[in-house]
Amino acid sequence: MKKLIMILLVMLLAFGFTFSAAAEKVEITYWQYYYETKEETINELIDMFEKENPDIEVKHETFPYENYNTKVAASVPSGSGPNIINLYYGWLPLYINAGYLKPLPHDEFAPADIEEEFFSLVSAAKIDNHYYALPTAVRSLALIYNKRLFKEAGLDPEQPPKTLEELVDYAVKLTKRDKAGNLIQEGMTMALRGQLHHWVREVLIRQYGGQPYSEDNREVMYDSEAGYDAFGYFMDLAREHKIGEPNFMTDDVTAFKSQRAAMTIDGSFRIGTLDKVGNLDYGIAELPTHNGIKSNFASFWANGITSFTEGKELEASIKFLKFLTSDQAMQLWLTNVGELPAKPSAAFTDENRNDPKYGPFIRGLEYAHATYFVDEMSQRQVWTDAYDRVMLEGKSVKEAVDKAAQEEQKVLDEYYEGK
Repeated sequence: MKKLIMILLVMLLAFGFTFSAAAEKVEITYWQYYYETKEETINELIDMFEKENPDIEVKHETFPYENYNTKVAASVPSGSGPNIINLYYGWLPLYINAGYLKPLPHDEFAPADIEEEFFSLVSAAKIDNHYYALPTAVRSLALIYNKRLFKEAGLDPEQPPKTLEELVDYAVKLTKRDKAGNLIQEGMTMALRGQLHHWVREVLIRQYGGQPYSEDNREVMYDSEAGYDAFGYFMDLAREHKIGEPNFMTDDVTAFKSQRAAMTIDGSFRIGTLDKVGNLDYGIAELPTHNGIKSNFASFWANGITSFTEGKELEASIKFLKFLTSDQAMQLWLTNVGELPAKPSAAFTDENRNDPKYGPFIRGLEYAHATYFVDEMSQRQVWTDAYDRVMLEGKSVKEAVDKAAQEEQKVLDEYYEGK
C-alpha cells in the first residue's frame, strides 16, 4: 500500500511539474504579408527557434499584401494584433507616428552594435537615435533576362547588356508585335508601380549626374537636367522604342514568368519564385551602367515589436527577433527566398559574391542607395502619375517631372512639419 501511495505521489508531482511548465509557456504572434517562399521559410525558422526555446510558442499569420496595412491599423491599436510584425522599411514613419511600434531597447539592440554589424542602409530604420525594426535580409536590383528569348533574337545569352545604350538595342531586338501592331512579347517590362520607380529614382537619376533628394532627405532635387534626362530615357523606351507597356500581361512578374517579357528589372527576392517556374532558363546581371556610373537601389523588410507587447511576451519577442537576425537565419533566407543577408559578414563571402544568381545582387549592394521614404505609397505614385501625364495627357517630360517633384515635396513637407 505504501509503495502504491509513493507511486501516486511521484505521478502527481510529475504531472504537476508538466502542468506548471505548460502553464508557463509563452505564446507570441508573428505577422507578415503572404508570399509563398517567405511563409515557408518563416515556418521553418519557427520550428528551429521553438526547438531551442521550448518555453516559447510562435504563432504565424499571413495576410494578402493589399490588405496588410488595413489589418494592422484595425488590430494593433486595440492590442489584438501581433507581437512581432514584418513591415516594409518605407512604412516605418507612418507606423511610428501611428504608435504601432515600440523602439527596440538599447540594452538588447544597441545602435552602435547594429551599425557595426549591419549594412549602413539599415540606418533607415533609425529615428531619433532609436531603431524600431531590423531586417533578416536586404534587397537590391538586377537585370533578369530570358536566355531562350535571347537565343531566338540572335543575342548571346551569356552577354547581357552592360550599358543603357546596349539595353535599348537589346530590348528593341527582343520586342515582338503582331501584324496589327499589338504587343506579343516585351523587350523589357515597363511597370513603374513595381520595381522600376526605384530604378528611375535611385539609379537613372544618379547615373545622369543628379541625386533624388538633399542630404537630409527633406528636399526633392530631381526637378533638374539630370532628372529630365533620366525620366526622358525611361519614357523613350515606351514612346520611341515601344519595347513594352505597363499593364502587359497584367504585371511585370506575370509577363516574365510567362516568357512574354525578355528582360525585367527586379529584386533578389524574385529568385525563389522564378526557380519554381518550369522550363524558364534565365540569367541575372548587374544593372547596366551609364557613362561608367554604377548605381543601385537597396531596400528591406524589417521586423519590429508592437507597442502593446509587454512582460514575458516582450522577452520572448526580443529572443525571436534576435534569432531572426542571426547569421543562421540570414543564410536560410538567402537560400529559400533569394533575399540577401543584412550583414556584410554574411553577404560578402566569396561563394555568395560569385554565385551566378545571387552574385549580381550582392555586388550591387556595394553601390546601392536606400531611399528614405516617409510615405512610400505616395512617393511611388508620383512616378506612375508622371508616366500617365506623358503618355495619356501629352505633357512633356519636364512638365511631368516638375509636377512629380511638386507633389512629392508636399508629402515631405507635411511629414517634416514641426520636426
